[in-house]
Amino acid sequence: MRNVRAHLVRFSDADGKVHTGLNQGETIRLLPANTRIADLLTVPLNQARLVVQLAETEVPAQDVQLLSPLDGAMEVWAAGVTYSRSRDARVEESSERSIYDRVYDAERPELFFKAPAWRVVTDGEPIAVRDDSAVNVPEPELGLVVNAFGEIAGYLVVNDVSSRSIEGENPLYLPQAKVYAGSCAVSAGIVPSWLVEADDLTIEMVVRRGAEVVFTGSTSTREFHRSPAALVPYLLDWLEFPEGVVLSTGTGIVPDLDFDLAPGDVVEITIESIGRLVNPVVGVKEWISRREEK
Repeated sequence: MRNVRAHLVRFSDADGKVHTGLNQGETIRLLPANTRIADLLTVPLNQARLVVQLAETEVPAQDVQLLSPLDGAMEVWAAGVTYSRSRDARVEESSERSIYDRVYDAERPELFFKAPAWRVVTDGEPIAVRDDSAVNVPEPELGLVVNAFGEIAGYLVVNDVSSRSIEGENPLYLPQAKVYAGSCAVSAGIVPSWLVEADDLTIEMVVRRGAEVVFTGSTSTREFHRSPAALVPYLLDWLEFPEGVVLSTGTGIVPDLDFDLAPGDVVEITIESIGRLVNPVVGVKEWISRREEK
């Protein structure tokens, strides 16, 4: 994995106060007081970059608890059928196969809502699978962090956890297959877009079940059927995101239909130059119960 120079992060200190900073590995440089990730997305990219450059005071990274880097009114949306492997898998699973061939070749992409910021988990926190779905899968994806002006401000790792059999039964069940408690995780840091080129990055996923590796897969962003940046106008031209949005760009890694993600599994996703996301798996009811206990 190529060296990642810095990530924008949210974190809580020993007193539980939340801060935003630039994580440089051993130290985190604090952004001006009370600056949120969402605040950086309310202004043009050149202005946000200037704010990040104002980060000065340093705190040891080992002394903080990293949080999901989404806050304010941010949302996560996602695209589907952006790789040939995704199209082939959706055709295989679906009772309405032709629609996936058509959307793969169409000018207009498939886009759908995934989660509000408050429902998104990050590295080390559990993701969830539905027990009313016979086939559940993790979906490793490159996430674009887009500001209110439609500019790509950064990148992160996304796991678009999906109930594959529910969507396959009927495409109209897509919201149930995609939008439920514990179905969205993102890496703990955002790589600013001015630090990385995202057109040829390796994406890898490993699923462990105890000591056994039950799935491995890899792809590259060069395998996109359409440019990730070209997805942005289809979302931003027709919706307002005054505090920014994450657009997850679809997956090129899909297990065979005999694979089912299960409670107790651990999913590890790595995107070259962007970051790493590791999540244990629980059932939805346990996920909700854990959140209520916090």
